[in-house]
Amino acid sequence: MLCKIHNTLRGELFMVMMKGRRAVSGNWKSYWVRHWALYAMLLLPIAFFVIFSYWPMINLLIAFMTNNIIIPVTQNTSDRWVGLANFRWAFENPLFLQAVRNTVMFSFLDLALGFPMPIILALLLNELKFKKFKRITQTISYMPFFLSWIIVGGLMFRLFRTQEGAVNLMLMRFGLDPIPFLTSQRHWIFTNVFTAIWRALGWNTIIYLAAITAVNPELYEAAEMDGAKRFRKMWHVTLPGIRPVIVTLLILTLGGIMGADMARFISTDNMLVRDVSTVLPVFIFRWGLEGAQFHRAAAVGLIASIINLIILFSANFTSRKITGSGLW
Repeated sequence: MLCKIHNTLRGELFMVMMKGRRAVSGNWKSYWVRHWALYAMLLLPIAFFVIFSYWPMINLLIAFMTNNIIIPVTQNTSDRWVGLANFRWAFENPLFLQAVRNTVMFSFLDLALGFPMPIILALLLNELKFKKFKRITQTISYMPFFLSWIIVGGLMFRLFRTQEGAVNLMLMRFGLDPIPFLTSQRHWIFTNVFTAIWRALGWNTIIYLAAITAVNPELYEAAEMDGAKRFRKMWHVTLPGIRPVIVTLLILTLGGIMGADMARFISTDNMLVRDVSTVLPVFIFRWGLEGAQFHRAAAVGLIASIINLIILFSANFTSRKITGSGLW
């Protein structure tokens, strides 16, 4: 009797499981029928990234080989494989260590001086009552972003040359000594940093202004009922409302701390400031293309990418622990 009941229960359980599987299978089939076009549209971008982003990563093997641009890296031979010799060369090269120091220095200055500026400008523009003046100011502020660094470098030479620059000519008319903006290393650093801030300020402000528009207006009304003025509303409503955007952009900025815009440093480079203007991308360009040492340049680039990846994951982990939000 017990065996009969047991077999009956097993049969019923099996039938329930089969019905569940058929239901799941039917749901998946209906889902694919409805949404197959969306997945078909994904094939093109996936193919793009595979062909142009991931497949070329095979050439990273050149960082572990001797330089030979004729023989492809896929045709590896034992006499070409040098292991970590290119990486040892990089860490023993004082120019590489100098480039790392310069890259970290400029990234820190950009982060400390440049990262808060778009947030401040967005908060100020958001408080303007005259909408037409707000739009004009916003347009003027982000137009420099569309100028290439070559054009910006030419403007810097016109403005900051020691004897013929417009700024120094004005200073000399008032009886002041000219300032060597482009020939003194200390002056060149801050001239470059503030020029980069000026160029990207308005463009980054657009992101924060878009985030501010998503803040619930009822929060401002509640703050006004509690007697909060403009500064209190900015501090207790606007900034917490755009905090996820700030955290995301901060993590992305930290993830590129070992990278830099090469055109930014080459456009105003000269022999007097070469010790501080040589950052990692410039170092890779000079050794990889001008010096035709592609294997060593690839090793340096791989080092920078690994450091950026570690910093990105560390910043995201720290942000998740502190603020509860991150990139993933």
